[in-house]
Amino acid sequence: MPSQIDLNADVGESFGPWPMGDDAHLIPLVTSVNVACGLHAGDPVTIQRTVATAVAHGVAIGAHPGYPDLAGFGRRELDMGADELEASIVYQIGAVAAFARAAGSDLRHVKPHGALYNRAARDHEVADTIARAVRSVSRELVLVGLAGSVMLEAGMAAGLPVAAEAFADRTYEPDGSLRSRRLPDALLPTPEAAAAQAVGIARDGGVRAADGTRVPVQADTLCIHGDTPGAADIVRAVRAALEGAGVTLAALTP
Repeated sequence: MPSQIDLNADVGESFGPWPMGDDAHLIPLVTSVNVACGLHAGDPVTIQRTVATAVAHGVAIGAHPGYPDLAGFGRRELDMGADELEASIVYQIGAVAAFARAAGSDLRHVKPHGALYNRAARDHEVADTIARAVRSVSRELVLVGLAGSVMLEAGMAAGLPVAAEAFADRTYEPDGSLRSRRLPDALLPTPEAAAAQAVGIARDGGVRAADGTRVPVQADTLCIHGDTPGAADIVRAVRAALEGAGVTLAALTP
């Protein structure tokens, strides 16, 4: 049982006049944020504002690169060559890193988004491409990937610090993968359910899959999706449950 765990959220997903999420209330409740980089969501002003909010609350900043797919919110796989994908990821990391530096902070980690994240969990070539891109920016950046996935293997092989991630608000399949968002029960229904799952992961090292089987999960960080309705309420419930279980919340370190 870990004595501490990172609590992260995907944020900065608004675009121009179209708001997404409740970042102002969500960011102060977590220990790390994954900031959308402008290609699947976000824009320069949103990145700047999100980074500034994180710095003001002492929250660690990470880049959240995805497929360049604004219309699909980065949740559709794109057929990109390795060179194209690598350059896209470096470009996206650089955007958030520049805003972090301008705000007097540093980029701490990189966590791919959506379809890119899920593909990298099982596809060695894509995982290796992501790891190369991250390493080319900095060998000190923590690469965050699904617990037990090939993305973590790729990160370690590239000499990067890695962090295994689990999800407080998502339903799991028996093989440890996340239940497809195309299914109606992909998200847990209440903050209480997310809180119980978070404690089960952090304290007991496992989750109950959709079919009721227990899936072992060892995680360094727990995620709550910022675009989920009521995300701030979910984080409050998760924080309270973790702290009540004696788990310390602390940001990732290389």
